[in-house]
Amino acid sequence: MSSGGGITEHKVTLNDIEVHYTRAGDGPPVVLVHGLAQDGRSWEPVQRGLTKVTTYAYDLRGHGRTTVGDAQGTLAQLRDDFLAFLEQVTGPAVGVGFSLGGTVVLSAAAARPDLVRHAVVMGTSSVVGRAAAGFYAERIELFRGGDKAAQAAALRSDTAAALHNTAVDVDAVTRERVEAVGDGAGYINAATAMASLSGNPLTPELEAITPQTPVTVIGAEHDTFCPRKAADIILGAIEHAEYREIAEAGHLMLIDQPERTVDVLRQCVEK
Repeated sequence: MSSGGGITEHKVTLNDIEVHYTRAGDGPPVVLVHGLAQDGRSWEPVQRGLTKVTTYAYDLRGHGRTTVGDAQGTLAQLRDDFLAFLEQVTGPAVGVGFSLGGTVVLSAAAARPDLVRHAVVMGTSSVVGRAAAGFYAERIELFRGGDKAAQAAALRSDTAAALHNTAVDVDAVTRERVEAVGDGAGYINAATAMASLSGNPLTPELEAITPQTPVTVIGAEHDTFCPRKAADIILGAIEHAEYREIAEAGHLMLIDQPERTVDVLRQCVEK
């Protein structure tokens, strides 16, 4: 099935879930892993902009059109979903992850360097501080409560805080995020996984990523969710990692500055 513009839609059964994904382009495989309260559609500018590689954007467990399955609320399960996608769909590939997706990619690179050829992580943290842990706890309680209006209002507030470009239509982006989270089960699962990094950081595991697996950390100039400090923690754990920054962008850098972000990603993966 085609969604237009050379992007085709697919489904595959991985572990205990049915995964929806899109494919575009031609060349070596690049797998795109979205953030919390998003789905694979968030990568559309990248799939249209990168033509020298084959991009795959899948919906995480319980997001978009991917089923939630037996959600365990762990980073390890989300990592294993990603690794299963590499094993069954693409083979060894470049992993590009945003926020939550970046944490998934880093965890996979540490566990299976044979499958992750290059880890490119955007707006990503390997540890969650007290304030962020409190944020996740509040959102998990909210989504368990089932008040759809309150959930939409919270997502709108979070979206506005993650943007720097005042020309962006916050309501339109919020509608996409509300649709991506659906009944909230996948949001709760992923938020629980991220909250666990408060007491069990991923950072120590990153030392297992050797120079044979290149790592690129991409930050945004005005990111208040994952500021430069978060990038520096990752860079400190992975000595060979390189850093790039998107100017005039907040956490949702691909929405704030799509052309700049796609250009940086092109430099990273179309080599």
